[in-house]
Amino acid sequence: MAIAPPRIQPVSAHLHSSASPKDSDHQEKKQVCYTVWMKSLVFNGRGCTVYGQDGRAAYRVDNYACRRSREVFVMDSGGKTLLKLLKKNFGVFKTWQGYSCCNNNNGDAAATIEDQPWFRVQKEYKILKKEGRYNVRAVVEVALSGEVYRIIDSASHKSEYRIVGAGGEVLAEIRRKQTDAGVVLGDDVLTLTVGPTTDRLLVVGLVVVCGLLNRCI
Repeated sequence: MAIAPPRIQPVSAHLHSSASPKDSDHQEKKQVCYTVWMKSLVFNGRGCTVYGQDGRAAYRVDNYACRRSREVFVMDSGGKTLLKLLKKNFGVFKTWQGYSCCNNNNGDAAATIEDQPWFRVQKEYKILKKEGRYNVRAVVEVALSGEVYRIIDSASHKSEYRIVGAGGEVLAEIRRKQTDAGVVLGDDVLTLTVGPTTDRLLVVGLVVVCGLLNRCI
């Protein structure tokens, strides 16, 4: 049985043209922290849930009982599809492609998924990594802008990593969640910090892909 959390509109600006420029500017100037729970809201399901600073679900992934799915959907708290993730295999190389969804009034998300991928994520293999890039988990290419990001593993723990731009600037970071008393929680409860100018839905999509690469989803 699915849990129906209160509905929250996601805050990614590029999918919400109805938002006023003033509101968008205000959002972009603020750093945002989420709590990522690597569990589905569906009982016995597989997925993850991203909670906002108000404690309510903002994004979720539910694959139900399916493991290692090749097609994954990122939804808002009400179940509306925002992002489609599709696995592509090119020989030994594993690539995930992200497609943005602009929902219509009929709620038919499948009919409004863009034809061209918004971004591509390719896993880096140790045997193929260049000198100085042994801590790179994956390379991200944003199709429309041509920007290239890297997902960098943390030296302290395998569940922690950073998303950095071409110039080395940190766009987002994910770490194990720590309570006010200083207790570090398990690998399935994480804190995601997103920079003030970074597209939040893009980052959530990359976090989901990392979970898929690590077989956590």
